[in-house]
This record gives sequence, C-alpha cells and structure tokens, in this order.
Amino acid sequence: MPVHPFVVAIDGPAASGKGTLARRLAGRFGLSHLDTGALYRAVALLVLDQAGNPADPAAAAAAARHLDPQLLSDPRLRGEAVSAAASTVAAIPAVRCVLLDLQRNFATHPPSPAQGAVLDGRDIGSVVCPEADVKLFITANVAERARRRVGELRQGGAVAIFEDVLQDLTNRDARDTDRRASPLIAAPDAIVIDTTTLDPDAVFERASDLIVRALKEKEWQQ
Repeated sequence: MPVHPFVVAIDGPAASGKGTLARRLAGRFGLSHLDTGALYRAVALLVLDQAGNPADPAAAAAAARHLDPQLLSDPRLRGEAVSAAASTVAAIPAVRCVLLDLQRNFATHPPSPAQGAVLDGRDIGSVVCPEADVKLFITANVAERARRRVGELRQGGAVAIFEDVLQDLTNRDARDTDRRASPLIAAPDAIVIDTTTLDPDAVFERASDLIVRALKEKEWQQ
C-alpha cells in the first residue's frame, strides 16, 4: 500500500450519473468504491425505522454514530422515502461530522488489495478529500436527470410520474446547494462534465483518460 493512496473524488447532483461512473471507474482501475450517499441513506433509514423525524438533529446524529456498515446493502436504501429523508439528514452538521471521519478513513485506508479509492457524493472534492488526485463534478440539467430517474424507477417496477420526480429533484437540489454544512459545489480544481447530451460510455472514457494521466503523473513524481 502506498503512503498516499490514489483517490478519485466524484461529486454531482442526484441522478447525474456519478454513481454509475464511480463504480465503472473503480472496476477498471482496481480501486475501492464508496457511495457516500448510501451512508446518509442508511442514517435516514435507521431514523425512519425507529419512527423518528429525519429533521431532528439529535435522532439523526445518534443514528449516524450507530451506523452498521452492513446496512449499506439494504435494498430499502433506494426507496423514494429514504432518498428524501437522506437529503434532510445530510443537511445536519452533526451527521456530516460523524460520517466525515468514516469517509476519510476509507479514502486513506482503502480495503486491500486496492491501492486507491473512488468516492462519490456531494462534497468529496470540496470537503472530504480536498487533496484527491482527480476531482470530477458530474452534472446534467434537471429535466434530463428527472427523465433518467423515471426510467430507473419504472424499470424497477415502480410507478413514476415525471412531474413528481422533477419536483423532487428540484427540491433536493435546493436543499443540497443551500445547506450551510458542506453544500453541493464543484471544487475550484474539479473538472466539470455535463452529461446532459452524453451517453455513459462517452463520460466513462473521458473520465478514464483523466485518471490515466493522473496515475502517470503520480508515478513520475514518486
């Protein structure tokens, strides 16, 4: 394991394609992957399971402190109710503080045999891993993101109305960008990729090229 593992930070709004990209990049380059949004979804699920209020800082922080990593594979995390609650708990500073150490520890000590990590979320490049080797900000206009989310939901057998999904994403964008604790922003040195008119393969190849360059540069520096 190198002293400084290779870290890729991928940020962006909901349904921008960052999660799919992160998983593909991790597979291609042999890196460990952490979907940090799943951490907040898991916290939200814990609160909801205990009949608590996701907007209650005390309840949300307590759930974050008792988070069981195995909960990250719970299929209920992808439900719309949990998604909405996750956006609420993510705006609570105490929750973000608890989960910050967990995310940074994953980046600096990725599970063996990986010699680096890919983290995707809302504040990876700006707060969690500000010294990441590659920083990407994946975005798309909200109408396109709503269209994609509707497709995903319907493919999974759920009933999805475009107007409702569009409003949900618009509200979530507002919560993510307006919150005081680690708002959704592109880090100053992040490379912004607008996926509105790009297919996933094109985005993957562009991101891969950037990582190859960064890996070569890091190898040369060492």
